[in-house]
Amino acid sequence: MREELDAISSKGRQKPQNVSYALILLACDEGQHQQERSINETISRVLQVSMKTIDRVKKQFVEQGLEAIMTRKPTSRVFAGIVDGDLESKLIALSCSPAPEGRARWTLRLLADKAVELNYVEEISYETIRRTLKKTNSSRGSRKDG
Repeated sequence: MREELDAISSKGRQKPQNVSYALILLACDEGQHQQERSINETISRVLQVSMKTIDRVKKQFVEQGLEAIMTRKPTSRVFAGIVDGDLESKLIALSCSPAPEGRARWTLRLLADKAVELNYVEEISYETIRRTLKKTNSSRGSRKDG
């Protein structure tokens, strides 16, 4: 086991997270190769990881083994998108309309406020507006027709 951890921490191309986890486990080792076991505070300071991470890695290693630590599980969280095709088309139309009085152009915050005002959505952030309007199928900066 120690040879595997040494290989992960010192050879080849590894994910930085896996290297950190290997170093944490090597530092916690009490075997014949280790003169003195490091305490969590020292490991935390040297590797710049939280104490909670150290405890989580040690617990997962004991309960599930090395493979469980080194393989990242896909997230089970599901994010529901707030913007569908209908809302996207309304936002595009709104952004192409004349700017509010006293303004030279629409800002993302103005678009978000106006979308709420027009009851397109209950609430929406300007960042969601930015991501929605940023999507485009055309590349205006390059020509491919030789």
